[in-house]
This record gives sequence, structure tokens and C-alpha cells, in this order.
Amino acid sequence: MLRQFELVERVRTYDTAVDEDALNRAYVFAMMAHGTQTRASGDPYYSHPVEVAGILADMRLDGSSIITGLLHDTVEDTDTTLEEISDQFGPQIAQLVDGVTKLSLLELQSENTKQAENFRKLFLAMSEDIRVLLVKLADRLHNMRTLHHVKSEEKRRRVARETMEIYAPLADRIGMQALKDELEDLAFKEINPTARASVVERLRYLREEGGDLVPRIVERMKQTLHETGLQAEVIGREKRPHSIWRKMQRKNVTFEQLSDIVAFRVEVESLTDCYGALGVMHGAWPAVPGRFKDYISTPKPNGYRSLHTTVYGPEHQRLEIQIRTTEMQEIADFGVAAHWSYRAGEDRASLQDGRQYRWVRELLEILDHASDPEEFLEHTKLEMFQDQVFCFSPKGDLIALPRGSTPVDFAYAVHTDIGDTCVGAKINGQINQLRTILQNGDQVEIIRSTVAAPSPTWERFVATGKARSRIRRFVRVKERDEYVRLGEAILERGFAQADCDMSKKALKHACRLLKLRTTEDLFAAVGLGDVTGMQVVGAVYPEAVGAGQAEENLPRPRDGSAGDHAVPLRGLIPGMAVHFSNCCHPLPGDRIVGIVTTGKGVAIHTIDCDMLQQFEETPERWLDVAWSVGTDLPEKHVGRIHVVVVNEPGTLGTITTLIGSNNGNISNLKFTNRATDFFEMHIDVEVRDVRHLTNIMAALRASPSVASIERTRG
Repeated sequence: MLRQFELVERVRTYDTAVDEDALNRAYVFAMMAHGTQTRASGDPYYSHPVEVAGILADMRLDGSSIITGLLHDTVEDTDTTLEEISDQFGPQIAQLVDGVTKLSLLELQSENTKQAENFRKLFLAMSEDIRVLLVKLADRLHNMRTLHHVKSEEKRRRVARETMEIYAPLADRIGMQALKDELEDLAFKEINPTARASVVERLRYLREEGGDLVPRIVERMKQTLHETGLQAEVIGREKRPHSIWRKMQRKNVTFEQLSDIVAFRVEVESLTDCYGALGVMHGAWPAVPGRFKDYISTPKPNGYRSLHTTVYGPEHQRLEIQIRTTEMQEIADFGVAAHWSYRAGEDRASLQDGRQYRWVRELLEILDHASDPEEFLEHTKLEMFQDQVFCFSPKGDLIALPRGSTPVDFAYAVHTDIGDTCVGAKINGQINQLRTILQNGDQVEIIRSTVAAPSPTWERFVATGKARSRIRRFVRVKERDEYVRLGEAILERGFAQADCDMSKKALKHACRLLKLRTTEDLFAAVGLGDVTGMQVVGAVYPEAVGAGQAEENLPRPRDGSAGDHAVPLRGLIPGMAVHFSNCCHPLPGDRIVGIVTTGKGVAIHTIDCDMLQQFEETPERWLDVAWSVGTDLPEKHVGRIHVVVVNEPGTLGTITTLIGSNNGNISNLKFTNRATDFFEMHIDVEVRDVRHLTNIMAALRASPSVASIERTRG
């Protein structure tokens, strides 16, 4: 454990102006606050915050970060309050400590929910000051280094999984490669010790067999660069076991098939020298095709910059080479911390706001759109885990997305409003489907419409958490509105049927009896089918449910005559609160009835649909509905027809031409029976209403190629 003067001296080596008195007071404060508390290893508890402060000092962070590291557990694990910390060390330190503290004020039901809520709080805190995350990562790193002292195997595995799923990706997103690698390897050791031991043993064998191979290659590369006048430092380093294991899994290869167990780094003085060194490497040894990446001209989202190439180099070895300046190397190791590290005379006020980091802003947008902490955690993992693909806007702006992203993801990455109004996309000048997978270097132009809205089907193919959370939020809000409107219409019909007044007072009384907060909640519950309209009427006017209940319990008449109190489908979007059944494909003009399904709204059937027989015993689920008059419903509905055609050349072309010439659009076609003379098929046709479908069927019936045609009901 670092002693007090050792910690102060370590910070003074890079920041001579640090407030030594504050550091000393924080060190003593942590010791006194934690008192006789001990860790699982038996060490005094205060050794943990001291070691965390040492890790932060190794990152060359400012004095406020070091003090926060010393105090980060005092509020959570001792009687210390934030007010005490603010009085002794100032409001900024108190704010940082509060951000790092793992408060759990809510009575949470599950470990997953607890983890998600803590993660949510972490992002809220780090959005104000990125140093919160740096201290948190240092805290997690020391906990992982001492994880083997924890006796419970289940707890060790849980902490390791959390580290692998959350904290290592976070370290990666802020560019702290060295910390991320160590976190992953420590977690890997706990999650899959057998696999790690196997990789470690093979690395040991490789070192013994190779002898001084790596030093010889390093010396040869240095000599080659020196001969061209380039001053460079060449370093060969063995990759960590988890990195090797992950590559074996990703590429589905054995250890022996990997060619980049050791990576070679070339450090030069200037940006120009990077490309000069690249030319020397490619001039001296053959380059492996497809293995060159320029992260200097297009840096990674976390700020990483370097040239990557692979060559068949000295000793007939395939070598992975990274070329960068010393400054780039510092950013590669410490990422955001490299910006926070002490610089004499530098004004760092502009760096204090974590909102400057685009990915933090995007995660905050996900936080706004997610319905609960667990959904936020799901979307955030989605946002952080994936490899990157780089695309360009028509103006040349670079947009980094997870691999597997689509134009919808691109649209939401540019701006939420662009995603919400997206209707199409041009990729490299050609119109493509919104589900098209984007490739590196694609230029994407989003086609928009002011009347467009996110489609629930987009959630099936989007790859980013931001897009998915926004789509889910839209659907959630829209469905709620639809259920409210449907429920209100059902209640209006129910109260009118019982000849009762649907006043605000009556609705509030119903809410109290049914334990619902607002009338809107009441409407939504009725629209969802959780409560029937007659239950609400009966709750308010028990004396009036006699005749009304009797009428309510009668199934709809099979002649399909719409009652005086039929609920209109006006303003309701199919697919939300109302669903058109696939068994009978109802069309405007058909006589229809609604079947209320608990939690799913209303399914619309034609009055002669065979499926209605299943609901004869539950008349309370029947709902009298009627088509709207006007433009509230969509222009296109799907009608299904069964066609028997003559098996001869040109028949299918004739049928499709006739449907198209009558302004119908085929959405699906399926052959149901094939014989020597005749084919039978189902055709789904988009039409306006029953009359439109009847006209198409008449045109087909007049063709000599059609033997018979009828509308399908099931």
C-alpha cells in the first residue's frame, strides 16, 4: 500500500503546483473514516482508496481526481456525509464523490435491476464530469486485482461478468486501452479460468521455442528505419490472453493459426514520420493485402489514432505493425485521461464537461427514451459492444456506427428528428432499402418526409441502442394514445347504451373504485381490454347495468347490422390498439365486429368469419364497431383471394397485369396446389375497400386464364 508521502511525491512528479495540504488531509480523512474496517483480504479497508488514488496518479490526473479517489467510498461505507466533504474539500470534490458513490436509494427487486439502476446513475453523474468515470474505472480495476480474496464463487463471477459487460467496454469507449485490456483479462481469469490457463501455457511454450526471436525482429526493424534516416522506437509486446482468446473465437481458428500473437509498435516523432515509416515497412517487406487501416485520417470514436499494417517481415514471420507518434501512444494508453493529465499552464475548463463526448450525449438520449433502467442497460450494452463501421454524410461528415448498422441507425446518429422522419435512403447515390447493411466508406443520404413516423418494424433490424430506444419510445407513446382513444370511444358507447351520463365526476368515481390514478389510465385500461366498458358503467351506476348488461352479453347479430352505439375506427391506427385479423382480412365496406383481447386491444373480424365461433361463450368480449367515414384509416388494406388458373405459358403474367391495371398491388402470392392442368394460389392484394377488390375479381373472372376465383376467409 502507498504511504502518504509516497502518494504526494508521485503526484508532484508531474504536477508541482498540486495542493499538497488537501492531498494529505484527504489521505488522513479516508484512514479515519474507514477506521477498523477490513477487506476480504484482511487488509485495512482504507488501503483500497489509497491504491485507487495511486492508479489515478499513474494516469497523471489532477489533484481533484486523486482526492476523489481517496474519498470515493466514505459516503457509501461510513457515516461521512457529502456536507462534511464539501465543508472540508469544497463543493467540486463533493460533487465528484457523489457521482462515484454507488447509492441505492430505491427498494430494488432484483440484482439485474440494481445493476441497471447503478449504471444509469453513473451515466447521469459522468455526463456532468468525465472524471467520475475515471475514478470509477480505477475503483473497479483495484477491486478486480483483489477479486481472488472474495470467498463466494458466485459473487466473484457476478463481479467479473459485470466488469466484462460494462466497465471494460466503457474503458474502451474513452480510449483507455491498457486499463480495458487488464480489466478484460482479470475478468476472463474468473469467468473461464480453464481457457485462460490454456492460452497462458501456449504463450509460455511459444516464448521458450522462439527464444530471442522478438528482440531480433525489433532490432532488424530499427536498423531498417535508421538506414532511411527515421528516428523511431520499436517495441514488440505479447498480446494479453483474453485478446488472443477473443480473436480465436471471432475468427474460429486455433492458437497455432494466429499470426499476430505479438504486435510490434513503431513510435516516431511527427505525423509525417508515421507515413514515412509506413512506406519504409512496405518497401522492405511485402504487405498483406486487406490488412491496412488508417486510424489517423479517420480516428476511432474514442480518439485512438494510429496506422495499422501487416507485413511478411524478418525471419519469414507475418507481423502486425502499429505506427504512431508518442502523443498518439499516450492517448492510446490513457484515452480521456491523457487529456486530463497535468499540463503546465493549460486551461482545462473546456474539458470538464463530459457532454463534449458524443457517445455520452447519445447514451443520455437513450436514458431519456428508455422506459426503465433495465431497458437502458440493454440499449447501452448494444451501443458500446460492437465493432465500428465508418460512413459519410453527403457533406462529408464522418459518422461512426456499430458494425451491422442500417440507414435508420445512420439517420438517428445524425439527429433524432432525421431518424423520426426517415422514409428512404440513398447509399452511394443509389436508393436502397432501409434494412440495408452499411459498409465502411458508404456515403449515405437520408430521404425524409414531414408526415413520416418511426415504424415498429424498424426495431427488428436496427443495430444501435439509440435508434432502438427511440423507436420503442415512439411505439410506446403511440400505443398508449391509441388505447386511450379506443377506450374513450368504448366507454362513450357503454354509457350511452346504459342511458347514463359519462361525466367527469362519474369517471373520477370509477377511477377510485378501480384503483386507477387518472381518467386517461381508465381509458387506456378499457382500450387494452383489462377492464370492460360495462364493468366501468356498473361500478358507477350499479342500478343501470340490468338492461345494459343483458344487451352487452348478447353476441353481435350475424346479419352484421351496426348498432346505434357502434364504436367508430376513426383516428385509430391499425397495428396499435386495433388489429385487422389475418383469418378473414376485413376491408372497408365489410360488416365487422371487434373482439377485445386482454392486453392487446381489439381484433377486427368480418361478421361471417368462422373464428367468431370460438367467442360465442364470451359475449363480454364482443364490441360493436363501424368503419370510419373519411381519411382516418389507411388508404391500403389487404384482401386475400383464392384463384384457380389454367396451367399454360403467360398465365401468371396475365393475372399480375390485370391486378396492376386495376390499381391493385400484390403484396404476397403463394401456390397452394399444383396439377397438370391447373394451379391454385392465394394472392394478397392491397386495395382501398371491398368495391375495389370486387372490381379486380370481376376483371380476373373475365380472363380465359382464370378457371375460378373467390375471396378467402381463412
